[in-house]
Amino acid sequence: MNQKLKIATLLLLLPLFALAQTVKGTVTDGSTNLPVLGASVVVKGTSNGTSTDFDGNYTLNNVPENATIVISYLGYATQEIPYTGQETLNVALAEDTSQLDAIVLVGYGSTTKENVTAAQTTISDEEFNKGAIVSPGQLLAGKAAGVQVTAATGEPGGGPRIRVRAGSTLSANADPLYVVDGIPLDARNANLNSINPAEIESFTILKDASATAIYGNRASNGVILITTKKGKLNSDLKVGYNVQFAINKNTDQVDVLKADEFRSIVNEFGSPADIALLGDANTDWQNLIYQNGTQVIHNFTFQKGFETTALRANLGYTNQNGTLKSSGYERASINASVIQNLLDRDLKLTLTVQGAIEERRFADQGAIGSAIGFDPTQPVFDPNGPNGLFEYFQNGQIDGLAPRNPVGLLESLDAENDNNQIRTTLQVDYNIPGLDGLKFSGTAGIDYNEFDEFSRRTTGSAVFLASSNPFLGTSANGFRVNQLLNGRLDYKTDLENINSTLELTVGSSYQNFRRESDNFSRNNQGEDVIIAGFNQNRLISVFGRATFDLNDLLVLSGSISRDGTSRFSSENRWGTFGGASAGLKLTNLDFIQNSAIVSQLKLRGGYGVTGQQDIGQDFLFLQRATPGTDQVRVQIGNRFVTTIRPELVTNLKWEETSQWNVGLDYGFFDDRLTGSVDLYTRDTKDLLQFGPLPAGFLGNFSLQNVGSTRSRGIELAANLELVRSEDFNWDVGGNLTFNEIEITDLALGDNDAPVPQTDIGSGFNNFIQEWAVGSDPTAFNVYRQVYGPNGDPLDGVFVDRNGDNVINSQDRVRYKKGNPDAFFGFTSNMSYKSFDMNFTFRGSVGGYNYNGVRAARENADRITENPSPYLNNATSGILEDRFQSAAQPLLFSSIYIEKSDFLRLDNLSLGYTFNTKSIDIRASVTGTNLFTITDYSGLDPEIGNGVDLAIYPRSRGLIFGLNFDF
Repeated sequence: MNQKLKIATLLLLLPLFALAQTVKGTVTDGSTNLPVLGASVVVKGTSNGTSTDFDGNYTLNNVPENATIVISYLGYATQEIPYTGQETLNVALAEDTSQLDAIVLVGYGSTTKENVTAAQTTISDEEFNKGAIVSPGQLLAGKAAGVQVTAATGEPGGGPRIRVRAGSTLSANADPLYVVDGIPLDARNANLNSINPAEIESFTILKDASATAIYGNRASNGVILITTKKGKLNSDLKVGYNVQFAINKNTDQVDVLKADEFRSIVNEFGSPADIALLGDANTDWQNLIYQNGTQVIHNFTFQKGFETTALRANLGYTNQNGTLKSSGYERASINASVIQNLLDRDLKLTLTVQGAIEERRFADQGAIGSAIGFDPTQPVFDPNGPNGLFEYFQNGQIDGLAPRNPVGLLESLDAENDNNQIRTTLQVDYNIPGLDGLKFSGTAGIDYNEFDEFSRRTTGSAVFLASSNPFLGTSANGFRVNQLLNGRLDYKTDLENINSTLELTVGSSYQNFRRESDNFSRNNQGEDVIIAGFNQNRLISVFGRATFDLNDLLVLSGSISRDGTSRFSSENRWGTFGGASAGLKLTNLDFIQNSAIVSQLKLRGGYGVTGQQDIGQDFLFLQRATPGTDQVRVQIGNRFVTTIRPELVTNLKWEETSQWNVGLDYGFFDDRLTGSVDLYTRDTKDLLQFGPLPAGFLGNFSLQNVGSTRSRGIELAANLELVRSEDFNWDVGGNLTFNEIEITDLALGDNDAPVPQTDIGSGFNNFIQEWAVGSDPTAFNVYRQVYGPNGDPLDGVFVDRNGDNVINSQDRVRYKKGNPDAFFGFTSNMSYKSFDMNFTFRGSVGGYNYNGVRAARENADRITENPSPYLNNATSGILEDRFQSAAQPLLFSSIYIEKSDFLRLDNLSLGYTFNTKSIDIRASVTGTNLFTITDYSGLDPEIGNGVDLAIYPRSRGLIFGLNFDF
């Protein structure tokens, strides 16, 4: 090139150099002023960009005039800054909680929220229920569509029953699979109470089969991924202390006859011999067995983040005294995590440790039923009775058939379970050098639990004296261990020529479960007996997933899992499970993309097949002929060792569930209104159930695959930000779930004959529910009560269904069901400057309960129990019904099937935060189980299976809390 041409070219390029400049600066965290590593700095609308270094510094070249510079980083609000010739541009990024939710967990990995194609919900700690929470499951109640959380009991340390889409099994374990920091828990030892609820960061609930299929043969009931809190890199030292004190009180008692009412009924219906049994006291037995419960919770937290290291530790202590005297729960826990980045941040190690020492003190819950039924005219104390308490005698001996003094039942029992648990995981994430987008992730974990439990009666107590066993005590100790090793490769690449992204995952998992125990007791000859138990099973899985995001518009995802379990014979040990789903990001369509109304809109659909192999036995294919057992015992001295009986049922396999799901995620008005709608259909076949054995086997019954079910549901969820401002914020959320399930096949033996279920324990073959083709599994089987012209029930008169003039079991019919038609939750969160208030309502409609407390006691014959030398109390309904006969049809009368619809204010919390330069203090007061609106006459309408047989009542709580953050 000649000199003149060079000069001409330079003159032409000079204006471009003048317009394209270099910008330098630093990106920091707006709250901590610490540098942000890896923040993206880009000229908007171009591929010209860079990222910040370890010190948050960046240099961006070739920036034209009037350009816009975009600075972004995950977890922070994106900033767009007009370029007007600045040479230095320093930026402080502010946290954006909505962006923190952009990355969500899926099975064996994570993805962006907008690329989720399955039905799943994430509940973060900001959304959890408030109060003195002991069990992690309580945090979720009422928070997610399709997830039903029922407090099965008010007993201290008792966890709630959680069902995802109502479960899909009849006899097998219906709990979801819990995965804690990458460790799938042993379904037979899924002790969530060993996790301090204050240390849980989020729950991710995988509901449909396309989401859960990657977990293969144990995912039919849904999967709940639990993530605990961990430290953050480059963060200041933070020290926190939280204390809560709670007072709990039972809200109600079973409405039984008071002493004077009881005397009146006995005088009306009883014989002279019955009347002679009346005492002179006026005793409220329920008042004597209950107390005000107390609870205290302490949490001390430390966390600090360095450039490549993040530390966090929590010490927790909980002490709960139950409302039933002598019951209680105590837990000391430690949760710690270390995050370490190595090799220029290509290698990330995350170590988590959760340890807990638990002591659970058991009360004799037989005292609840005894307090309901014990004669209110009898005194508590008797100087001639055992341990100074009143008891019934016959021929100078304790009457073994008579009810026991409720106070004596509580005072004479010493029962405790001590549990020591440690759960440790090491997570390895490694970006493989030279292979852009390829990452290895592996998890090694162990969940180890030692237990020691005992139960013994006080010498000289009525229970001790009335028993043929002079020892009346048992104890057990042992351990359970859950070992995990898994690894996977994740690959992500951008297909620029078609503007798409491909993500691939392939991996394998090995898990070993082992349980050993020694159970000690004494037989009637006074000999010590030791029964040793050993169980072990293994699960092996190879899995893969592919996700294809086409033009940021259509997301296709598929997963497959090849699983093996030692629970089944070699013929049926391995199975293949899989799922596929698609999501259409309608928001990115041209005609919606710039809409001022629609901020997000995504249509989803998926199908998958999953399994269920957990019915509580480790050697399912080695079946003993007796129902409920697969083991025999061999005596070696005074020690009995459990062994397996070699009778093979080789065709036994897991249950299999297939599920369709269609959903819509939406957001309107800049996401002021967000939510989702899901519809699903689920079919489960090869149900594991006890049925007739094939010819040639000893006995009559064994475990086998029989029957099928179908369930359908609609899930609606919505959240509305009513107010969004600097000082005042208010959002409300709600969810509503419609669900129905029916048995489509039973095939026990050669027919689909109904199978009796739920023995109410009042005699031989007393089953109130039954499984039958075409009905809900919780359907009741009753005699239809006949009513008179004035609407009053007629004593002992029932519908003669077959017209043979005899009322017997042939006249019983299926009537109503325990499962509700729908359940719902409603939540409100409000804050104004330093004040905050939140509450949660829950409820259900369309379900029924069998009021077994009324059924067993609401008649005169039950009071007198002729010719027994004692009387039983009755529920107050006898004052209206005036039933005389206690014949079996009355026990199963439709009159005791009551609506269980309810609306409950689960919790209401008020708080105020005092902010100073060195410390933030939040004071709060929270009420739990504040009121319940229901027509159900029992203590609580919320019964897990629809059968109310006098549960440990759930209490109302008032909690005072103080939180100090330094």
